[in-house]
Amino acid sequence: MEEQHILFWEKQRFTQFWLWALLLGLAAILLAGFVYQVLLGGTFGNRPVSDVQLSIMAALIGFGLPFFFYWMTLITEVKPGILQVRFRPFHLKPVRILLHTVRDFEKVMYDPIREYGGWGIRWGAKGKAYSMSGREGVLLRFYNQQPLLIGSKRAGELFAAIEQAKAQGKGIAD
Repeated sequence: MEEQHILFWEKQRFTQFWLWALLLGLAAILLAGFVYQVLLGGTFGNRPVSDVQLSIMAALIGFGLPFFFYWMTLITEVKPGILQVRFRPFHLKPVRILLHTVRDFEKVMYDPIREYGGWGIRWGAKGKAYSMSGREGVLLRFYNQQPLLIGSKRAGELFAAIEQAKAQGKGIAD
């Protein structure tokens, strides 16, 4: 089987400063508490937990949570006739959108908080959204389902690639 030509590929991560400040600040507090209580023998807080509980919390929240947010990625790929989106770790396989099912699409500016309730995999009054950061994306409208917004830092390129892929995919049958 011949590999299809990739027209667009983008990998996004959470880049919001406030999010990383919050995550790393929380991690720093827990790790400082771990060092103070477990390694130096003090008590962390007014109602300290056991050393084992604090160790588990420090591992999960101090290391695990920032790593989890770093590991989260949105990968968007456009090939002739196909748009694939994978929001790792929530999608084990990419969500495959056959472009012949797309009625129309447009490059949009959107408000992630007001329109979809934030970033990530979101559902709102305007349909479903996959977004990591920013306010730009491509809104897909389908013949038989709710609209889907794909957030992108390169929304113009994504729009052009979808346009090209839709045209090239007219003869491709799956």
